[in-house]
Amino acid sequence: MAAVGSAGELGERLRATGYLAGDGLATVGYLALALKRPLLLEGEPGTGKTSLAAAIAEALGLELIRLQCYEGIDASQALYDWDFPRQILHLRTVEATSSDAAVEEVEKSLFDERFLLSRPVLRALRESPAVLLVDEIDRADDEFEAFLLEVLSTYEVTIPELGTVTAEVPPIVVLTSNRTREVHDALKRRCLYHWIDHPGLAREIEIVRTRLPEVSTRLAEQVARSVQRIRELDLLKPPGVAETLDWARALDALGTGVLDVETAAATLGAVLKYREDTDRVRESLDRLLAS
Repeated sequence: MAAVGSAGELGERLRATGYLAGDGLATVGYLALALKRPLLLEGEPGTGKTSLAAAIAEALGLELIRLQCYEGIDASQALYDWDFPRQILHLRTVEATSSDAAVEEVEKSLFDERFLLSRPVLRALRESPAVLLVDEIDRADDEFEAFLLEVLSTYEVTIPELGTVTAEVPPIVVLTSNRTREVHDALKRRCLYHWIDHPGLAREIEIVRTRLPEVSTRLAEQVARSVQRIRELDLLKPPGVAETLDWARALDALGTGVLDVETAAATLGAVLKYREDTDRVRESLDRLLAS
């Protein structure tokens, strides 16, 4: 892994991947690398939290290993499991070919490395240097959060049948939260923290121009300004940066050089995902598209 010497250098490397990080985000990202601390990112959906982990991996030439959290996830789904069908097949093979095999030896052979199914956290510990993305930690239960805190404190896990696995190099860990619930203080203390807001108008235009250079400056400005105004409405799900890019991409695919009311109404499905939001925005398109 190529070392990063400063926050400015990290910002430039991220920019080369198409991710535009502000000074605050570049600084906290650099500190996470320098201090080997997990980075907890919170913010509204669509503000680029998950994308940052992917951009760091690309910028440093590392593999991105992703753990998607959800309600009910437990340690076995994050760490490892045993390949039960293959163990049964192995057992039947042993029974068929070696009737006098010692029971203890047969049992031991069932928990061989070849039957181990490594899940994201175990993979990250074994294969690091790597970037481990723990996405939407706020969706997991308290018990899983406590388990994760323990792993991030020691960067090791114990598999009873095989022993302890310790990361030779701690993985770069990025956790994201949409703040559907508060992450516990103990986990926050373990991490460096940064809140990501939606970008301002100038940065959002720059993001569109950087990620979609084929889109004209005028169209990028119109789309970014319209999305900024749409976010000010009381919507079920305000559009994120990903939706801004989708809208610009869709308009470009239609050969549209200027965003007018008729074209905007026909393409709102690229930027809004709820009927109620679409109806509300459609009623205000004249004002939203005004210069």
